[in-house]
Amino acid sequence: MRKPIIAGNWKMHKTVSEALELCERLDRAVQDTDAEVVVCPPFTALSAVCGLGMSKVKIGAQNLSTAESGAYTGEISPVMLVDVCCSYVIIGHSERRQLFGETDEMVNQKVQLALKHHLRPIVCVGETLEQRRADQTEAVVVSQTKAAFAGVSKERAPEIVVAYEPIWAIGTGETASAEDANAVIGTIRKTLAEIYDQETADQIRIQYGGSVKPSNIKELMAQPEIDGVLVGGASLDFDDFTAIVRYNE
Repeated sequence: MRKPIIAGNWKMHKTVSEALELCERLDRAVQDTDAEVVVCPPFTALSAVCGLGMSKVKIGAQNLSTAESGAYTGEISPVMLVDVCCSYVIIGHSERRQLFGETDEMVNQKVQLALKHHLRPIVCVGETLEQRRADQTEAVVVSQTKAAFAGVSKERAPEIVVAYEPIWAIGTGETASAEDANAVIGTIRKTLAEIYDQETADQIRIQYGGSVKPSNIKELMAQPEIDGVLVGGASLDFDDFTAIVRYNE
C-alpha cells in the first residue's frame, strides 16, 4: 500500500517569518493525518524552518544544482540541503524547464545527485497545452519519465516520487479531470513497469499537480493511481493546505 504524499511548493513566496508562522501552525494541525506532508519553502527559509524540529511536516527544497560544489554562482548544493535537514527536493518543475532551460539530461543528473546524498526527488513531468492538443501527452510523459529514471537502480527507484503536472493546468485555475489525471498517471506507472518490473512500479508514488485546491482534492485522491498531490498556490494558505492534507475527513 503506497502512503499518500501531499507536498506544497511555495515557489518564490514567503519571508522567513511568514514561513515559520505557517509551518508552526501546519505541523500542529496535521499531526493525526495518514498522509506524508512536505513543504518546500524558498531557500532563504529552509534553515529557519528546519530549526523548528517539526514532528509531522517534512521539508523539501525547490531545486538543486547538478554539482556538489564549485564555482556556480547562485546554485544550491545537495550537501547544503542535507545540512539544513531537507528530506525532499523538487526536480524538473515545468517552470525550471521552461523559464530556465533545464533539459531532461539535467533532470537526470539532479536525480542521480539527490539520491547520492539521500534526498528524495520529486520529479515533475507534464505536457504543454500545444502538446495536449496534438495528442502528444503520452509521448511526452513517457519520454520525460524514462529520461528521469535513466541509470537509477531498481533498488533506489522507489525513493523517487513522480509528479504529473500538466503545464497548462499550473496556476491557471484549470485542472485535468480526475479521470484524465488518473489515466496519464497509469501510463507513467506502466512506463516504470517497463523500465523495472510491475512490483517496483507499484512501489513508486505518483502525484498529480496543477491547480489543486480543497474543492477537487477528494475526487483526485479517490483515483486508484493517484498517490498524492503537489500543491502550488493553495499551499500558501493555512486553511486551504490544511483542508487538502485532511482530504479524507
